This record gives sequence, structure tokens and C-alpha cells, in this order.
Amino acid sequence: MNNSEKQKLKISVLIPGNISDKGFMQAGYNGYMKIAEMLPIEVKYISGVTETADDNALANALRELASENPDMIIAHGGQCDVPVESVSIEFPNIKFTVIQGHVKSSNVSSYLVRQQDSTWLAGALAGLMTKSNKIGHIAGVRPKSLLLERAAFYDGLKAVNPDAELLSCFTGNLDDPEINKSAAESIIEHGADIIYSVLNSGRSGVVDAVKSSEKKVYNIGNVYDWTLEDDSFIASAVADSSVALFKAASDLNFNKWKANDTVEIGLDHPEVVRLSMGVNVPEGVKEKITDFTKLFVEGGIDVPKEYGGKEFDLSTGELK
Repeated sequence: MNNSEKQKLKISVLIPGNISDKGFMQAGYNGYMKIAEMLPIEVKYISGVTETADDNALANALRELASENPDMIIAHGGQCDVPVESVSIEFPNIKFTVIQGHVKSSNVSSYLVRQQDSTWLAGALAGLMTKSNKIGHIAGVRPKSLLLERAAFYDGLKAVNPDAELLSCFTGNLDDPEINKSAAESIIEHGADIIYSVLNSGRSGVVDAVKSSEKKVYNIGNVYDWTLEDDSFIASAVADSSVALFKAASDLNFNKWKANDTVEIGLDHPEVVRLSMGVNVPEGVKEKITDFTKLFVEGGIDVPKEYGGKEFDLSTGELK
């Protein structure tokens, strides 16, 4: 008997942020829609839970979904690692999957696209393109996935330009444009000519700051191909997390989902993970990035798990 001949599986999806952010949360919604359209699964979602990594808010949302006893809950985002760890213990008969997560147990697995691989390439491109030798990095929160991304970006930057300096900060909010615009303005004021932002709706504030600067400053985006959206983006570290979300649901449907597992998708699937480069990137730089990509796929580049640099203090402008 196949799944179409018996009661449908039920999957609930937690998308913590804004599903129209043209970034990570929208990718989660795209994955949800793909499940609804392509799999014989009863699926629902909730979104807009928190603009930060508020563990209590995320845990309560997970409990709300678990109270309906679905077969699986998919939590979209590494900020769900800690909440899923605790809530999954309370509901041992429900399977949990964290997208971009780093947790696993007897009823939990993590599925992720290797954003850190395209982020390493983004760091290398920034190192090759900068004229001021100062690069900005703005993220909202600090789940393990985003810390790994920063470590990868810094390593790629230093691999091609040891003299480059990274002005890295976390604003505490993924979705507020004004908070993140202020951070970008401070980083630009201190000399950065490229800013890599790892944000959701708050990215629009960074874009505004870059465009309003009298200096020549460029953006690098992530998740979505921002070079198609705005010419202030010289590149985007594409990592389509909708694919990981759909794969988790598909694996459940076809009895391939395994507990206590981590499933990764990397640069060997360029339709999912790649560095997209805009028209302002010289051909010579594009060729170098293509060479690095091949080296990655062949296993010739190891992405570090720890960040080796300092942090930019937004209140003082100092690196600490």
C-alpha cells in the first residue's frame, strides 16, 4: 500500500520570519508550497513568530504545532536548533527536522544547504574586488549556521587578500530595516566598500545605506540571487534552502527520512548552492571564482568552523 492509498501524512512547517523577505524565510515558504503542490501530504505552516532568535517564542510555536500531532514538524532556520532540542523531547512520537540546523537525536535530524560554501566564495570575491581593504559583514542573530557562514566568509577573504579587514557585527534583528541601515552606515563610515549582509527583511536597510552613500560601495547578498534584483549587488551567495525543506518532506513520504542524521547539499548542486556574480565583476575575477568552485567540488578547500577575526563594535567603531 502506498501513501496515496492510506491516510495522508501530515507535516507542519515553522517559518519564523516574514515569508515575503526575498530571502531565507521566503525560501522556506517556497519549499512549503512545493510540498503542497508535489507531494501527497497534508501540510500547513505558521510564520512571523519572531524577528530574533527568541527561544521561548520559537518553542511555543513548535508546541502549538505539535499539539495537532503531525507526523513531522519542519523548523526552518538554525535559530530553531535549541527550541527543537527541548520540544522534541516532549513529543517523542513526532519527527522533527531543522533546516540549516546542527542538531540530531532519536527523533530529530537536520537538513541543510551548505551556505558556508558559497559564502567562502563570496569572501574570496570581496577580497579580490575591494579597493579600501575593508569589508563589512552584517548579520541579525547568532545561530550556529550563521556563525559558520561568517567563519567561511572571513577565511575566503583572507585566502586571497591577507591585508583585508573584516568589520563584522550582529544587530540582534533580522527584519528591522532601520537597525540594519544604521549598522551599514557605521561600517561605511569606517571605510568598508563592500558589505555582505546575512539578513531577512532587514536587508533593505543595508541596501538603502549603500545606495545613499557618496562613496562607491557594493552589496553582497545571500540565499536568493540578489544580482537579478538590484545592481548594487556585485554577487550573492546563493543557497536555496527550499530544496532542503522539500527533500525532508519527500524523504518522509518515501520512507527515506532517518532520525539522528544530517543531510547536506553543496556546490556540487549548482542549481542549489553557488556564487552568483553581477555585471560589475571583471572576467578575471569570475575566472578565479570558477576555479575555486571546482576546487571545492573536488574536496580541495576545507571551510573552517571557527571565526578567526574580531568584531566591529557599532557603538564605538572599534574592532574587539
